[in-house]
Amino acid sequence: MTHGFDKAYWEEHWREGGSASLPNPYLARELGELKPGTALDAGCGEGAEAIWLASRGWRVTAADISSAVLARAAGRDGSERVRWVEADLGSWAPDTRFDLVTTHYAHPAMPQLEFYDRITDWVAPGGTLLIVGHLHTGHGHGHGHHSPAEASVTAAAITARLDEKDWEVVTAEERSRIHGGRQVPLDDVVVRAARRP
Repeated sequence: MTHGFDKAYWEEHWREGGSASLPNPYLARELGELKPGTALDAGCGEGAEAIWLASRGWRVTAADISSAVLARAAGRDGSERVRWVEADLGSWAPDTRFDLVTTHYAHPAMPQLEFYDRITDWVAPGGTLLIVGHLHTGHGHGHGHHSPAEASVTAAAITARLDEKDWEVVTAEERSRIHGGRQVPLDDVVVRAARRP
């Protein structure tokens, strides 16, 4: 089944479910040693990653297409360090670059790798890009269901688009893990890269 991943899809998705999720475990592992600065959480969903970053001193712009999920996320945030922005990441662009741009399982209504190309442009010189996505395995799981092929990638497909004269790839891996209390298996892609100054 092909998904449109447009605003209507995501508003329905977040109306149907969601809970006060925990931040992605790769976030702390990959970013725990970074000096806080400005960050963009692209496709922030319920805001767990944005709130985690804010709690560690980052000034965060958290963007998502769903007004319903942004309202819920903002209600959980007591830091005043997060700016919640309703935005279609396929067309919206920030007016600045960030020390960190991160995305966790975001699927806008455009090809997945083209989305990653877009957000890569938003990383400031010397900044960090962290992508966590669904691994394209042909049978992968995501959020309790099979991830559609158009929302899945491989680490090699992402890193092939990062020009080595501009980027140092720090992490490029594919991992399986069990997600949360529901014991849902997830096949993940994790790519972290540093933009050369």
